[in-house]
Amino acid sequence: MAEQTLNGLRVAVLATDGYEQSELEQPVEALKAAGATVEVVSPKPGRIQGMEHDQKGRTSSVDRDLGAADPSSYDALVLPGGVANPDALRLEPKAIAFVRSFAEAKKPIAAICHGPWTLINAEAVEGRRMTSWPSLEVDLRNAGADWVDQEVVVDEGLVTSRKPDDLPAFCARMIEAFAEGRRGRAPQTGA
Repeated sequence: MAEQTLNGLRVAVLATDGYEQSELEQPVEALKAAGATVEVVSPKPGRIQGMEHDQKGRTSSVDRDLGAADPSSYDALVLPGGVANPDALRLEPKAIAFVRSFAEAKKPIAAICHGPWTLINAEAVEGRRMTSWPSLEVDLRNAGADWVDQEVVVDEGLVTSRKPDDLPAFCARMIEAFAEGRRGRAPQTGA
């Protein structure tokens, strides 16, 4: 797995209150285990509240205030789900600009569950093959995405999954896509 090492790679995890706890914590753990430097970026300073489905979970420390975060200083982006988290972020102009900058620079992005909602508002889904929590299917199709019901989908550096049960596959494909993106190649398309 030496080819997948992420040593020196800087990854932003954009989240706010209401993120699905496992969808933030497990990707962060996987990225750190692969050698990446990971920062939780949020419009809310201090700590943000995680959720375990519909119950409050643990909180997470915010490493960088969104207003002070420079997207050009990161190599990749993770968008965890949870219903309230992406719903709040997609109404935050700085969050949309942050996400859009990754898409326009063709940097790898990994989004799970409701995370793709933010990508819709950033106008980053048209023509992309992707998946999500089932309730986002129509939203994604209406925004021009080719939505499929699969555990994980990779389309030119965009990695998407449906739910917490998909996290093992999501994390593995995210690491691969981020490693390929670092080498300047577009990660392969496929399930």
